[in-house]
Amino acid sequence: MDKILNLPLDEKTVRGLKIGETVYLNGIFFTARDEAHMHALEYAKEGKKIPYDFKGAAIYHCGPIMAKQNDKWRAVAAGPTTSTRMNSLEPEFIEKFKVSAIIGKGGMSKPTVDAMQKFGCVYLAITGGAAVLAAKGIKEVLGVEWYELGMPEALWVLVGEKFGPLTVAIDAHGNSLYADVEKEVERNIPKAKEILKI
Repeated sequence: MDKILNLPLDEKTVRGLKIGETVYLNGIFFTARDEAHMHALEYAKEGKKIPYDFKGAAIYHCGPIMAKQNDKWRAVAAGPTTSTRMNSLEPEFIEKFKVSAIIGKGGMSKPTVDAMQKFGCVYLAITGGAAVLAAKGIKEVLGVEWYELGMPEALWVLVGEKFGPLTVAIDAHGNSLYADVEKEVERNIPKAKEILKI
């Protein structure tokens, strides 16, 4: 059965999520790609306060297309960015800001999986190429920070209403659907070579 999760998430809820589960999000979440990650980490190094508390938050790897109507932003398209772009930044980001969920596509590296296990965070996979569908789950755009980084790289503050569907692809116990697929591929290589006579 699909789960609807209310943001921010507590550690008990996060640790209770199982790999392969389908979830939807309600509440405030944030877009952040590499530039916003770097910006936030720089703030932390300099002892400056970031605009929002990310504890228990969901961070969406997304460079949205936004339109402004009567001084109010709305999401036109909000498809995921490939998460590997954030691999070098994510472990420190999770540790420093105690985020509970990362939303994206393509999975993340072992150091990030380890940080998720240590600090209680999950990776929620969203279907690539469904940017308009994803935007439908965004009820409201509350605001934007660091717009000087450009529309796709800025930190957007969004309100989700049954935002998803999202698949728990990396859980808070070190399990990863991506690692499972890699193992399966490795297992099948000899059989494939035999069939293909290579």
